[in-house]
Amino acid sequence: MRKTYLVWVALLVLAVIGSVAGTMYYLGASTKNRLLISTTTSLYDTGLLDTIETEFETKYSIDLNFISVGTGIAIQHAQRGDADLILVHSPTDELKFLTEGTGVNRKIIAYNFFAIVGPETDPAQIRGTTPFQALSKIVESGRNGTTKWVSRGDNSGTHVKEKSLWRAAGFNLTTLTKESWYINAGSGIGETLKKANYFSAYTLADVGTYLKYYKDGLISLKVLVEQEKDLLNVYSAIAVNQTLHPTVNFDGAMAFVRFLISDEGQQIIEQYGKDDYGQSLFYPAVRLLKENTEPTIAQWIKEYAFFNDIECPPEYRKGYPELYN
Repeated sequence: MRKTYLVWVALLVLAVIGSVAGTMYYLGASTKNRLLISTTTSLYDTGLLDTIETEFETKYSIDLNFISVGTGIAIQHAQRGDADLILVHSPTDELKFLTEGTGVNRKIIAYNFFAIVGPETDPAQIRGTTPFQALSKIVESGRNGTTKWVSRGDNSGTHVKEKSLWRAAGFNLTTLTKESWYINAGSGIGETLKKANYFSAYTLADVGTYLKYYKDGLISLKVLVEQEKDLLNVYSAIAVNQTLHPTVNFDGAMAFVRFLISDEGQQIIEQYGKDDYGQSLFYPAVRLLKENTEPTIAQWIKEYAFFNDIECPPEYRKGYPELYN
């Protein structure tokens, strides 16, 4: 009886050990095959990332998980090691992310344009003006009590762009934010657009998100100022440095980056939205920059989003030299 009892105990111990080992292996495998991406809202809200996810996951045993936030918060997630990769659109913040050592292997993947949108009646009469003329007219109209401006106010890439436009137009943003016609939404681009629509106000939006919300009947605002050099919007993918955060899925992040810049990935970006909106919501940037297929746009991107005349200086690269050939 005692021998039988000991045999059963030994078998039970082995079963427990096997179960624990199997669970640990499963969890390890699940973590390894899970990729957490902190992304700007425009790429996510338009549905582009859903399409990319479907195609990517059919080729790779990697489960993509997206956190949709503004660029500022996306970078904060990565700084804590809570994301493996970021998709963002604020070159000044991206450079800081690289120089502090958190980000590596930056690749520009796409571009579109911001637009100043507003009510069809256009009370500030900005239609057809330059971005800086438009902002001056909006300030004058706002101070006269005839219009309003809605800002994201969330330190997102769109908000960073807006602030740079106000400064370039010669205005003190601290002063403007205290005036009653300047509304601080403190929310994503979708909610900002809906708030601007509610107040019949002007706002800055990326064209991709605007088109989706307009097509879906969520807003009636019109694009009034667009396709200007000063309204260029460039999207980049940046992996989190595994040396700084050893637990991140660096290999998975780089597999996703390589997919985004591949012919297939760039084709998905180029085609997305054409059938539903009559135009692409985003434009692929890889071939354009490599082959200079559209010299004017390529030069705009280089002036706006390159660092020392290159998208990712060598000191901020970690392997994968083929990315920059």
